[in-house]
Amino acid sequence: MKKKRMSLERKTNLEGYIFVLPWIIGFVAFLAYPFIQSLILAFNEITDIEKFGLKFIGMNNFIKAFTVDAKFIPAFTETIRDTLINLPLIIVYSLFIAILLNRGMKLKGFFRVMFFLPVLLGTGLIMKQLMGLYLDDTLIQEIGASDTEIRRAAGAIILPDTFMTYLGPDFGKIIQDSLDKLSSILWRSGIQIIIFIGGLQSIPQSLYESAYCDGATAWEAFWKITLPIMTPIILINIVYTLIDWFTSIDNKIMEYITDISFKQMQLSYGSALGWIFFIFISILIGLAFLLMGRFIVYIGEK
Repeated sequence: MKKKRMSLERKTNLEGYIFVLPWIIGFVAFLAYPFIQSLILAFNEITDIEKFGLKFIGMNNFIKAFTVDAKFIPAFTETIRDTLINLPLIIVYSLFIAILLNRGMKLKGFFRVMFFLPVLLGTGLIMKQLMGLYLDDTLIQEIGASDTEIRRAAGAIILPDTFMTYLGPDFGKIIQDSLDKLSSILWRSGIQIIIFIGGLQSIPQSLYESAYCDGATAWEAFWKITLPIMTPIILINIVYTLIDWFTSIDNKIMEYITDISFKQMQLSYGSALGWIFFIFISILIGLAFLLMGRFIVYIGEK
């Protein structure tokens, strides 16, 4: 009896399914129920918290978010603005550092660990402590210190007043905001750097050798070889950075949704806000795939 052999395509597909199987099991076991429950809550109002009694109110919670709630839109736009400003900075910085760390240098492994170390330390409560988000407001008011004085004491980079006057209030604020975000960007680039290094090491050296034999410079090799081949990795890092930033603990909209849901106990309204945020993130990631899809280059693609 002949043994039926599996085709290469089916083998590849099977490997893919096995690779994502742990995530599917984890989603079904731990996330599917709260995911569906939050959707049900978003269209209902809780009438009895003990018996979890619900009353269908349709789109009222969603309409309330955009027409009644005065805090949601500002927190939402601030989160979007911060993400869209920080995203290109993180991608460019990560790619630059990855290229440096991928070059032949002494203590290369040590430097790679050093750039990844903030990812391990700068998570959760530690990150909040480092960013000064747990400062006691009451104590600050008693001391009578200004925001600038507190940030200067914490070691933040503060532009001199004379320089701020010369720049003007608007442009000076942009520069100061960029400096304030610098430490956060450095701390959030570890994963992206590792992913970029993996992508750089997958580029065949024969491509560079052929280019240099034809007289190409390192600058030309970067634009003609490195950057095009790295476009799939750039897309992965864009998606990762978007999700990482939107779900960050110092994210204004996440703080607001948590406050509405678990401090003010407006679970239905909090669920609606969460779904608005989730739909927006999904659309943004879809746009990233759509726009980047035109520039993606795969090695060996016909």
